[in-house]
Amino acid sequence: MKLFVITAVRAFKKKVKKVLAESKVLTYSYVPVTGYRDSTEDALSSNWFGTEMNKVDSILFFAFVSEEVSETVFNSIETINKDCDINSRVHINVMPIEKYNSINSYQR
Repeated sequence: MKLFVITAVRAFKKKVKKVLAESKVLTYSYVPVTGYRDSTEDALSSNWFGTEMNKVDSILFFAFVSEEVSETVFNSIETINKDCDINSRVHINVMPIEKYNSINSYQR
């Protein structure tokens, strides 16, 4: 079993949901999040916002899936990023799950 976490700017919400549907991810969670980026290390000329902390409306998706499904989702996200025409990208992390409890253990 794997856990994937996907983060992206809100503009990618429909694309990510489409990837999940096409990958047969039937159960997942997502929440709106506010992303922050500290740009104090950037050159002043490359900082479009003119402030040190940039705030972005983003989304975070996560799901527990099989290894095969996680590979499908990962590859689909990579395709979105390759074909993307804006600077922002969809970020995905896939992590192994060492232990988990079964829902069957709660049935009596």
